[in-house]
Amino acid sequence: MTARWEQPLPDMPAPPPARAWGRLRPPEHYEVQWRRLVDAALELGLGPDQLAETGLDPLAAARGWKPATVTLYSKVARYGGIALPLPRTPEPDPRTLDLRPLTQARGGDAEHLRAVCWCAIALSWPAPIAQFRDLRREQVRATSRRLVISTDDGQWQVSGALAAWHAWESLRSRFPALAASPWVLPALRRGPGLASSVGGRLSPQALQVTFAKHAVRTAVHLQATTPASRRSAVDEVAAGYLTLSYDSYRRLALAGGAAPVAARGATRALRNVSRTPRGAG
Repeated sequence: MTARWEQPLPDMPAPPPARAWGRLRPPEHYEVQWRRLVDAALELGLGPDQLAETGLDPLAAARGWKPATVTLYSKVARYGGIALPLPRTPEPDPRTLDLRPLTQARGGDAEHLRAVCWCAIALSWPAPIAQFRDLRREQVRATSRRLVISTDDGQWQVSGALAAWHAWESLRSRFPALAASPWVLPALRRGPGLASSVGGRLSPQALQVTFAKHAVRTAVHLQATTPASRRSAVDEVAAGYLTLSYDSYRRLALAGGAAPVAARGATRALRNVSRTPRGAG
């Protein structure tokens, strides 16, 4: 029987945090995330029962976790038997943001071109991370004017992503492992897992990190290359990029008029369509 965390009896002292965590078995398939959650809790001297009382706010503040990360570790804690409330995914802030700089290539670095291609496609095909993780190259066809994406759910015409797609495909054709990869967004280096390989399928966590890095680097580039006369407007955009997650990017694209690809996040985004200008595109 799997050991599960339970509330201590009234007036019974809880065991030391390390011992309390040691009694629990990590949820299957989430061993790495569980270990990181435990390490973060132990840094603050929190056991499972204290974590259930405080929630993840102390850990998020200490580690600088973003909302998507808090949501992930909330789920992991719940899978391990700790009754944490599942936080709401926050609405994007600001509600309007110029996303076009994230779709424009400014160099030939593989990680950069992969992210630019992803953002360019997602601006017209705002699929969740799980769908991009599973998207295969054979499902994307380039015509003279647009990309055509075909999945089990239907077919989509994606405009404005041809240049980014061809730049990324041209680069990956020079590297055998990337050229042979079936994934649209393959791994560019080996990760810590034994099954990880160049050209392999990226994890959702790796994709979230990839997007966050691209957004921050784009913000730095905009601030470094913009003339003083436009600095105020660019600083506002850059500030939005510094805290932008892919979920927020996707909801902003939906609010800007992109057709929903999946139900997740679409309802909240579409509530803003009538009051949000097309500036997100």
